[in-house]
Amino acid sequence: MSPTGPPPPATDPSAGTPPGPPAGPGRHTFRSVAPVLALCWLAVFFDGMDVNIYGAVMPHMLDDPGLGLTPGTAGTIGSWTTFGMLIGALGTGTLTDWLGRRPVLVASVLLFSAGSAVCALSGAPAPFGAGRFLAGLGLGGLMPLCLSLVMEFAPPRRAALATGLLMTSYHAGGMFATGLGLALAPALGWRWVFWAGVLPAVVAAPLLLRLLPESPGVLLAKGRTAEADAVADRYGMARPVPADAPAQGAKGRLAAILALFRPGARWATPLLWLASFCGLLLVYGVSTWLPQMMRAAGYGLTSSVSFLLIINAGGIVGMLIAGRTADRYGPVKVSALWFLLTAAGALLLGAHLPLGLTYVVVAVTGVWLFSAQVMVYAAAQRVYPAAERATGIGWVTGIGRTGAVAGPWLGGTLAATGNDQLGFTAFALAGLLGSFAIGLVPLARRIGRPAAVPAAPTSPSSAPLGAD
Repeated sequence: MSPTGPPPPATDPSAGTPPGPPAGPGRHTFRSVAPVLALCWLAVFFDGMDVNIYGAVMPHMLDDPGLGLTPGTAGTIGSWTTFGMLIGALGTGTLTDWLGRRPVLVASVLLFSAGSAVCALSGAPAPFGAGRFLAGLGLGGLMPLCLSLVMEFAPPRRAALATGLLMTSYHAGGMFATGLGLALAPALGWRWVFWAGVLPAVVAAPLLLRLLPESPGVLLAKGRTAEADAVADRYGMARPVPADAPAQGAKGRLAAILALFRPGARWATPLLWLASFCGLLLVYGVSTWLPQMMRAAGYGLTSSVSFLLIINAGGIVGMLIAGRTADRYGPVKVSALWFLLTAAGALLLGAHLPLGLTYVVVAVTGVWLFSAQVMVYAAAQRVYPAAERATGIGWVTGIGRTGAVAGPWLGGTLAATGNDQLGFTAFALAGLLGSFAIGLVPLARRIGRPAAVPAAPTSPSSAPLGAD
């Protein structure tokens, strides 16, 4: 834990918060880092709201003759969104080690808010798609940033639970978006729901800019040691050591990417990418097309949109269960099992069950579906040490975004050809493949390790966190 002693000198505002007295041993708890977790929770809440807005109003947009949206075009636009997310995630993991976590996070919030405003103003599919692409750039950058910050600030052996708690906000945001769709779209039109997507620029961006601390590891890498120690002391963390600091400069950025294929990670990295691909195909395919698929299966419009609300409620419960379970048994085991259960749930949704039973199946499927993907991130946190974590998670989410591109496109293609029901089978297959990929990560790590690795000094934040 952080050493005691007189507090470091005052810092400039870019450290995020003024230093307090150094925290003594045993102070690094969820309570000590609650302000950081709360701010990241708020940011991801708006991420979930923006992602789910499109699916929540999709049936109303398809029914709007003035917009000229077809199922095929809707699926393509959904893929533009996630293609923007792919670029945002890949770029952010590298930019944030250079510019800092906080400024890039605020820029991400402003980007997806601006994209929502463009969508609200659009009168044709092309400008609407441009707005969703712009929103995707911001959304793709936000998630790996918040994940890496929470993993850095959370108590080391509670990282999976912290990750699960963070991601409950995504589903709370999804539920809020669905509520907006149900409340505003029928009476006022779908554009008002997108105007609500401008709220993050007004609410979240100022709070993040004023209150969110900068990463101690990034501050140390920039030579701002006193500020790094001050932030660590304020939140009860261990003071960062050079092993926690990301390398700087162009060579450092290249080294961070090459480190994803170092011994012990070279085979695990592509498996994490494949698992993330499957998980995000499921998350974004379901978020975009579940209401329309259920409507095609014979359910009413209101019930079909309500299923999106129910599956996100199940997602919140699933995050809490998965986080606690993964801290005990390891995120790999939990993710692999959750993917299998998701596959079973997807197949059940393809059957036309009584409405009450369908609500239960949707809720239970939500418990497994979303947290299966989040536990991939928790597994990545155990593969990559602190100095490589932002880049590693950025690439896991970024490469995974190809699945987020494929999911909405696949749903739109099937809907355009009248084969909506095949979407459930496709999602089940994605669950099976995801389970296979993440389940092989421990074996891949053992195969990739050299016969003997010299011991190196570590800090508590970069030490191994137990079994996979």
